[in-house]
Amino acid sequence: MKFTRRALLATGAAFLAAPALAQSRGRPFEVLLDWFVNPNHGPLLIAQELGYFRDAGLDARLIAPADPNDPPRLVAAGRGDVAVSYPHTQIMQAVQDIPTARIGALVDTPLSTITVLADGPIRTLADFRGRRIGYSISGIEVAMLRAMLASAGVRETEVQAINVNFALSPALLTKRVDGVIGAFRNFELFQLEIEGAKGRAFYLEEHGVPLHDALIFTARRDRARANDPALRGFLDAVERGAQYCVNEPDEAWKLFLKGRTQLDNELNRRAWRATLPRFAHSPAALDRKRFRRFAEFLHAQNLIARVPADELYMAEIG
Repeated sequence: MKFTRRALLATGAAFLAAPALAQSRGRPFEVLLDWFVNPNHGPLLIAQELGYFRDAGLDARLIAPADPNDPPRLVAAGRGDVAVSYPHTQIMQAVQDIPTARIGALVDTPLSTITVLADGPIRTLADFRGRRIGYSISGIEVAMLRAMLASAGVRETEVQAINVNFALSPALLTKRVDGVIGAFRNFELFQLEIEGAKGRAFYLEEHGVPLHDALIFTARRDRARANDPALRGFLDAVERGAQYCVNEPDEAWKLFLKGRTQLDNELNRRAWRATLPRFAHSPAALDRKRFRRFAEFLHAQNLIARVPADELYMAEIG
């Protein structure tokens, strides 16, 4: 069976609504996800199922986006409390003066890789010279590809980049391309195995791309600067959820599937195990220098015109 990340994860779309709490607890606290529910969202689902959000006085609702580009802008407009987003999106929007800030992390290591077939012609990044590489997102993925190739002495013009949308594994399996960038180390590598192939990953943080979070939480900048206690309560609940996932992975998996049995498949089971060590253990922690290095990388890759001041794109919730 051939499948794509988009098709598989879409099965979770109908199972995101949280049980409503009594309205006396206040208005719903809306968390806008970056995608349909998947193992990357484990701490959020566990915090919801075990009542950690309720303990923090929050009637949390996890909402899947109609368009993955919408959540940060909706939060900026006050149409949501927190968005699950990406560091490059947050930094680029700061340059555009969109008033949001990073308040925490959900997955605090990179997930993306360049992935090839283990029995294919690519042994090192230098082997991509004259070859084809698939990508899904033109801006950030092409910039990361350029940096990774440069670390091996390969110019961008020496490879053929092909937009394969989100059909990364099928593009590799059909040999339409020799490698893909944007393949998740906790997803596509297992997808290939299930299809009977073995992949090899080149990790971006080992080949010219600064270490960075994969998934972050963003909120309106004014709320973050004001140390809104609801944001602190949210991050504390997520921390408890992450702790439970790490300490009780099997029980957490059962809770993750509660009301979402369509997600109970081999790929998600493998992805769950692979994602556990990548959840941020202290979601509210902020390494300003690390985040700034990533902003400087985006500037060096001409994705932003300038590196914004720290206070325009990151905030520490006390």
